[in-house]
Formats: sequence, structure tokens, C-alpha cells
Amino acid sequence: MSIRHTILGLLHYRDLHGYRIKEVIEQNFGHMWTINFGQIYPNLKKMLAEELITVREVVRLGEKGPPRKLYSITEAGKNEFTDWLAISPENGMLLRDPFLMRFVFFGFGDKNRAVEIIDDRIGEFQQQLKKREENLETWERNDIYVNLMAELGIKMNRLLLEWMEESRKRIIEAETVGAAV
Repeated sequence: MSIRHTILGLLHYRDLHGYRIKEVIEQNFGHMWTINFGQIYPNLKKMLAEELITVREVVRLGEKGPPRKLYSITEAGKNEFTDWLAISPENGMLLRDPFLMRFVFFGFGDKNRAVEIIDDRIGEFQQQLKKREENLETWERNDIYVNLMAELGIKMNRLLLEWMEESRKRIIEAETVGAAV
């Protein structure tokens, strides 16, 4: 996934500051991708230098701290984004999740701790699903592509939640069977 093009895409909707870009990606695309500030700000700086975006400082009335930098897409940025959209995406599905990478190796660690971690993850996914379902009506007001991605997020959330709950159950059952032998 291209960070720069994701940022350009978000700026098509409205002007955003760096923190809000990260927040929007996490809230709306967290089922596909994660991002950190170390990726956002260097890309913003580079896109400014390439004149794909502009920035203006906005004073926050009644708030302390420095003015926020609000980023906007330029015509050159829109052109680059349109060119990027026209190219076929990279092949293969990539699901990057540190939990899943760790899950593979739970058999080498403490089984009780593995179940605790799974329980924590189940709780997180339950909260995410609730949020996604509450926001679905808002997403339905957007274009068909955004709406379909919101629906995919809910379906993936439900599927992973179901898988985690089943995995938890089977791990506990396996421990019980192993202890009885």
C-alpha cells in the first residue's frame, strides 16, 4: 500500500492535519493497514517539496500549543493520484498483524498467557466491531466504494472475531485433553 497515495486520497475528501490522517486510517482502514507517525510526516514533507500538497497553519482558538498544520491536495497531487488509480494494484493479499505472527508461536510459550492475550484481542475486536457497526450508517452516505470497504471491514472483523473465539475454545480443550492423559 502506498502511504503517499493513501494520504492524497484522504485529502480529496477534505484538508487534514497529520494526526488526523493517522486517526482516519486507523479508524476506517485498520482492517487493511496500519500506519505510524514516522511514516506520515516524512511523506508529507516529501509531497510538499514535490508540490503535490500545500500546508497552512491554523491557530486553534482556546487551545494551547502551536498552530496545526493543515494539508491540502494540489492539482499536481490530484493528477498523480489519478495516475496511480489507473495502474493495476500489486498482486497478492497481505495481512499484516503482529498478533497473528505471535499466535503462530504461542505453542512455545505459556498456554495460559496465550489465552489471556487471545481474550484481550477478542475484547478489542468486539469493540472495533461495535464501532464499525455504529458507523455503517455514516459510511452508507458516502460513495459506493467507501461503503463497500466499510462493509468489508465489518465482515472481516466478524470473521476474525469468530476465528479467535473458536481458536480460544480449541486451545482450552486441547489443554484439558492433554492434562487428562
